[in-house]
Amino acid sequence: MKKDQAVQGALFALGAYFLWGIAPIYFKQLMHVPANEILSHRVIWSFLLLLALLSFLGYWPRVRAMLREPGHLLMLLVSSLTIGLNWLVFIWAVNNDHMLDASLGYYINPLFNIVLAMLFLGERFRPVQWLAVGLAASGVLIQLLVFGSLPWVALVLATTFGCYGLIRKKVPVDPFTGLMLETLVLLPIAAIYLWGFADSATSQMSTNSLNTNLWLIAAGIVTTAPLLLFAGAAKRLKLSTLGFFQYLGPSLMFLLAVLLYDEPFTQDKVITFALIWVALVIYTLDSVRQRKRHALPNRPRATPLK
Repeated sequence: MKKDQAVQGALFALGAYFLWGIAPIYFKQLMHVPANEILSHRVIWSFLLLLALLSFLGYWPRVRAMLREPGHLLMLLVSSLTIGLNWLVFIWAVNNDHMLDASLGYYINPLFNIVLAMLFLGERFRPVQWLAVGLAASGVLIQLLVFGSLPWVALVLATTFGCYGLIRKKVPVDPFTGLMLETLVLLPIAAIYLWGFADSATSQMSTNSLNTNLWLIAAGIVTTAPLLLFAGAAKRLKLSTLGFFQYLGPSLMFLLAVLLYDEPFTQDKVITFALIWVALVIYTLDSVRQRKRHALPNRPRATPLK
């Protein structure tokens, strides 16, 4: 049974990170829609879909319990603003030919998480982890100092997603309830912007083509489908095992950017990516070594001869 669960968990993880990795293909279908409008639709349709899912799963007692926790609600307020900024920058990056920077951001994220763990969770760095973080920082500094370009998209995505993960780690709430409450926080902002301030050729669904409206409504599925798969994987796999799947997403983004959408892989990006890839290899090998060390059973002591 455990083996079957592990296989199911691996398939769910592959599905989640695969969908996150090819998400740019979806957003490319909406290049004619401003990023602010896409984000607003993403919030609205995700909220409605999550509302239906929570009703189907019978999670309303969890929602009511969370509403009685003002401290947790405040943290979810912060996490909602953080993930909202992450979504906005990601959408803008994909539709303005900065997909390589988005990929770089999600490659940096695991290393940024190490720094957050040290600062806020009291974890200590191993020397090899210091080396990995130092290499990643060197890649960003070289791009800034030598080539005069700051990968701000990558840094914002890595920072916001890392902080979002840290906040959600501290709030005892399941993924669906948490995301529903987060989209509920963003819902008034999205609705007011979309129906009160947005002024573009696509801001009114009544005048859009059916094709455009269907793509906009699909934002709810694009947001929640990988979350469903990820939640299923998290229940069946160890967190350390799940972490090895996280490089699939940015790798697919990288391949899409270079091979399908012809984004220029310039010299500054070559150096930055190379240093961060080396850092990730070092970090991953160290994680595997630590995992094996903790998994080794205690050797039985030899029985003395009488």
